[in-house]
Amino acid sequence: MRIGIIGAGALGTLFGYRLAQDNDVSMLEIRPDVVAAIREQGLGSAGGAARRRVAISSSARELFASQVLFLFVRATDTMRALRPFVNELDPSCVIVSLQNGVSNEDAVKASLGGNVALVLGATTESALTLAPGTAAPVGGGTTIVGPGGASPEVCARIARLLSEAGMPVSVAYDIRPHLWGKLIANAAINPVAALLDRPNGVVLSDASAGELARSLAQEAATVASAMRIALPFNDPWSYVRSIVEQTSDHYNSMVFDLQHGVLTENDHINGAVVAAGRRAAVPTPYNETMFRLIRAREGVR
Repeated sequence: MRIGIIGAGALGTLFGYRLAQDNDVSMLEIRPDVVAAIREQGLGSAGGAARRRVAISSSARELFASQVLFLFVRATDTMRALRPFVNELDPSCVIVSLQNGVSNEDAVKASLGGNVALVLGATTESALTLAPGTAAPVGGGTTIVGPGGASPEVCARIARLLSEAGMPVSVAYDIRPHLWGKLIANAAINPVAALLDRPNGVVLSDASAGELARSLAQEAATVASAMRIALPFNDPWSYVRSIVEQTSDHYNSMVFDLQHGVLTENDHINGAVVAAGRRAAVPTPYNETMFRLIRAREGVR
């Protein structure tokens, strides 16, 4: 299968490596050093496994013939990344978004049209970039996919594609609860660790950080409940703890963004909880405070 992957960061590299075992993978990346490294050496994973060759370019044209197009750019970059693909993709091309946040469906459809075959997903797969084109998986993750416009048959086909690449995956009829589950975890973990400049495990090792994360998670879950979203867990804090336990030594993307002086996905994480809370008439003081603090840190560059 001809698979396109937009974004050769840690997750794009990890999924690209696994999918390249049995598929024709082409990647789109704007960083010249990453393009050069992958073009010369292919993709690699930790543990000395054989590297796998993929095509890579900084030109979107090389991915126009994709049968499946995965998005591994940050949510803030979705529309920019898809702009070159407008009216160029085969209408049968399946778009797969495993990005953070709950507004990617709107961004994809605003870019490519409301009838696009869109599969949305939430993944707990995590990876660490060892070098350009080489990523090490962090813990053992799972992926859940569901329809954002694609038919159930298409969703099942994407699940089989990922499963055959060695990734645990399942299909959900309604993907929204799982997207919100991931949002709650991100909203509770990412900004706390980022402001402390620590790995995710600080949420469990420091009592004050843990209490703050618990309050953020509970507040976001209250918003989801007000929106009649049946979350895939009963206790949001227990769920957040389980995610932290899998990634305790891992610095999340918000930490790296602040360290490197670039904009975070703040708008699509705590900002998304705040926006949804306003629509549902649910106060969100904890998430709004974290949103403002991260925004202030972004301004100190």
